[in-house]
Amino acid sequence: MARPRRTSGADLRCCLSFLFKFLAFLQAFAAVSSLLYASWILSRWARHHHLHLHDLLPDLWFACALMAAGLFYCLLLLAGCVAAEIDSGCCLCLFTIFATSMMLLEGALAAGFFFNQHWIQDLPYDRTGELNNLLSFIQNNLDLCKWAALAIVATQALSLLLATILRAMVSTRSGDYDSDEDFVVIRRPLLVAQGAPAYLPTTVDNRGFHPDLWSSRMRQKYGLNSSNYTYNTLDPNAPPPQ
Repeated sequence: MARPRRTSGADLRCCLSFLFKFLAFLQAFAAVSSLLYASWILSRWARHHHLHLHDLLPDLWFACALMAAGLFYCLLLLAGCVAAEIDSGCCLCLFTIFATSMMLLEGALAAGFFFNQHWIQDLPYDRTGELNNLLSFIQNNLDLCKWAALAIVATQALSLLLATILRAMVSTRSGDYDSDEDFVVIRRPLLVAQGAPAYLPTTVDNRGFHPDLWSSRMRQKYGLNSSNYTYNTLDPNAPPPQ
């Protein structure tokens, strides 16, 4: 018997998946902004200088770091949205692992900036000068940057929590489907046997034919079960019936 559909669990999973994709869409603004900013730095540098691949590191390390971070963030968000759409437990597990690693890295960088007051001197020299411009913008708009950073971290943490919940719901649903195999299905035959043979066959030939069973059925069909018609059908030397 088929089980009734659990609409409440499906609706809850659909709502959580929509909220997760909405948060990923909000975070995509920061990732795309990082990509656009890095592209703008490289394009402006290419207009005034000859841009070669060997000039990217270490001279243009700041633009390359922004490009790599934005690209990784976009791919991570895309993978999370696809995993939430297809309800893939493996993809959700990978998303939680990479998202957790990224948040730990962000926390380590923030702690390093907070405890090391001279961290700017430990960074390589940026020939584009955009790092100093960005730091000046952050200092002039410190409150706005703090709220933006807190909003990004909050959306990341909430997305990680939703991904963990969706991963648990997918695992629970898979366990429910597997438990259906424990039920024993009793099937009745389509045709009910009308009668059993008088005796079980005792011999069988090489082709799988049962002579005793066939002879018993023929004798029952034509009324030859009386003592006058009893004879051994397996013995070729037996006298015929009278």
